[in-house]
Amino acid sequence: MNLRIPGPIPVPDDILDVMSSPMINHRGSDFKDILYRVTSNLKQVFETESDMYILTSSGTGAMEAAVTNTLSPGDQVLCASIGSFGNRFGQIAETFGANVTMLNFPAGTAVDLDRLRNQLMEAPETKAVLVTHNETNTGVTNDLEAICSVVKGEFDKLLLVDGISSVCSIPLRTDEWGCDVVVSASQKGWMLPPGLAFISFSERAWSANAEAKMPRFYFDVSQYKKYYEMGQPPWTPALSPIFALDYSLSKVLAEGIGSVYKRHVEIAQMTREGIKSLGLSIFPDESIASNTVTAVKVPEGIDADHIRKIVSSKGNVILAGAYGELTGKMFRIGHMGYVSPQEINHMLEVLGEALQEIGIS
Repeated sequence: MNLRIPGPIPVPDDILDVMSSPMINHRGSDFKDILYRVTSNLKQVFETESDMYILTSSGTGAMEAAVTNTLSPGDQVLCASIGSFGNRFGQIAETFGANVTMLNFPAGTAVDLDRLRNQLMEAPETKAVLVTHNETNTGVTNDLEAICSVVKGEFDKLLLVDGISSVCSIPLRTDEWGCDVVVSASQKGWMLPPGLAFISFSERAWSANAEAKMPRFYFDVSQYKKYYEMGQPPWTPALSPIFALDYSLSKVLAEGIGSVYKRHVEIAQMTREGIKSLGLSIFPDESIASNTVTAVKVPEGIDADHIRKIVSSKGNVILAGAYGELTGKMFRIGHMGYVSPQEINHMLEVLGEALQEIGIS
């Protein structure tokens, strides 16, 4: 199967093999060694000296941890959203009692810095800004560095970043740009199955944590800090994915994170050029198009989900659909983690056959 969705991604065989390693005592010295090594390597990829913790969770759990460990009910929060996952970040904060202002941008566009700046000027009481770096529903990557320059440089607000589908695939310089909390998840560019999430926590985040009143237990970052100092997790971890994480990080760092980013750029460009050669168009402007997922717009009157079904039946290629108002109007191609040119060529070949079958040439 050629799985071309934006997570979970295909996991290389050598990483799958590592997951079959025998279980160990997660309160013992063997796990302590792994925990400290993996955490140090995660910090290199996140480009941070801040605290870093591994959660047994999906990425959504890490988003919840980012919110509940830094905010209190009633806090004024601004959520700059460019799609479904940005909306989710705001919904989480609202669920736990924050007073959330949604600053929504049209599907297929990035955060407009002037609108962001104006909103912060109009609401000086804003405590935190939530933003998604890479929105997989629309195939758009925000200019996070520029967003940080506004949120941090001009207004000095707490900044919580969803980097779930960007970290380890698209540059995100946590400390240099001033991100207070950044989260990611294993089933994206890390070449791993679902089950782990990662969260970086700055000194500014810890200051917010000291005042935060939102309820939390399983995702209480202070418990992760306490147990990390003992070389343990607070709760039973997902050992097999952590073994795989240890190995995948060694591969990433051996390749060089700059080379990993370059590889993602090249495979994304190949995908976009291939899509255009088939007579289809990229949904967002290519200046903001994601290097981990390509959103493809189909002609009016054509059902994108019908194309996906044909592609699946003809070549066992699995493409992703769209959410909400975009359902049926476009489909998405995931290309994060390790993706070979051969896999993309196979996908394009089968897609071309499907388009011919429905009369698009």
